[in-house]
Amino acid sequence: MNNTTDFQSKHGIAGMKRQADLIYIAMFTAIITVSAQIAIPTAIPFTLQTLGVFVTGAMLGWKRGSISVCIYILLALVGVPVLAGFSGGIDKVVGITGGYLFGFIFTTLIVGIMTDLLGKKLWVLVSSMVFGLAVCYLFGTVWFCIVSKTPFLDSLMICVVPYLLFDVLKIVVATVLVNRLDKVVKL
Repeated sequence: MNNTTDFQSKHGIAGMKRQADLIYIAMFTAIITVSAQIAIPTAIPFTLQTLGVFVTGAMLGWKRGSISVCIYILLALVGVPVLAGFSGGIDKVVGITGGYLFGFIFTTLIVGIMTDLLGKKLWVLVSSMVFGLAVCYLFGTVWFCIVSKTPFLDSLMICVVPYLLFDVLKIVVATVLVNRLDKVVKL
C-alpha cells in the first residue's frame, strides 16, 4: 500500500480534506510571506503583501484564508522574519503600522465571504478587494493615528494616499490571477 492509501484507510476522506486544508493554509501563508519581501522600501514599504492577502481570501475562502493570515501575523509576532525586509517581532506587529497587519484579517474575511457567497465573478472579486482594502486602510490608519498621535487626515496623507495607485494595480493583478487560477485549480 502507498502512503495515500494508508492515510485514507486510517482517516477516511474527511482526514484527507483536513490534511489538504492544512497544506493550502501553509502554502498561502508562505505566499503572503514571499509577497511581503517584494518591496520598495519607504517609511511604510510598498509591498505585494496585500496582493497575497487578496489572492488568499479569494482562493481559500473566508475561513481557511483568515486562518492563513492569522498564522502569518502570529509568525511575525513571535519573531519569525516574515514581514517586509525580513523583519518580525512584537515591536513590528504592534508598532506604528501594525494596524495594517491586523487589517489584513478583515480584508481576507471580506474577500473570502463575498467570493464564497457570490462566486468569483470579476465584479465580485474587484468589489470585495476594494471593500476589503478600504477596511484595512481604515483599521490601519486609525491604529497609526493612535500610536503616532497624528491627526486622521495627516495620517491618510501619509499612509493611504501614496499607496492608492499601487493598490489599485494590485487589485487588478489579484483579480486576473484569481480568475485564471480558479479555472485550473480547485482549492
